[in-house]
Amino acid sequence: MALSEKLYTLRKKSGLSQEQLAERLNVSRQAISKWESGASTPESDKLIAISRYFNVSLDSLMKEDDGPIEDAPPGEQNAPAPASERTRRLVGLTVCVGGVVCLLIWGLLSLLSPASSAGIGESSRIALDGNGIYLLLCAAAVVAGAVLLLKGSGKR
Repeated sequence: MALSEKLYTLRKKSGLSQEQLAERLNVSRQAISKWESGASTPESDKLIAISRYFNVSLDSLMKEDDGPIEDAPPGEQNAPAPASERTRRLVGLTVCVGGVVCLLIWGLLSLLSPASSAGIGESSRIALDGNGIYLLLCAAAVVAGAVLLLKGSGKR
């Protein structure tokens, strides 16, 4: 199936007129008509916009040997998160879980062996009570991890 046929099929499946699609892609209705008739081909930035709008890959749009396009409802983005967002989530989750684990270890150590807990406080080079510092550091790790995890949730 040629690009022109794929564009026509995607537009019809989504129930859009040429004018409506043109508005969404920021082009003229005549441009859509030329693309669908095969008289011209969209520029790369418009191909990307079409791909994103219909939630199809550029490969499936451009390769003529592909069969019919299976599309998701227009405007829905089901693409995987970018690597930077995945990395931020992973770091946030690691910091948050690490903080929780440290809090659990500190709590168990304080309950099961008060002498060891006191030793941690005495070994601290900071003048503040060592137990309080560890508690604050662990709690800060949990909060920092939670912030990193929740930071991107408002973007959806």
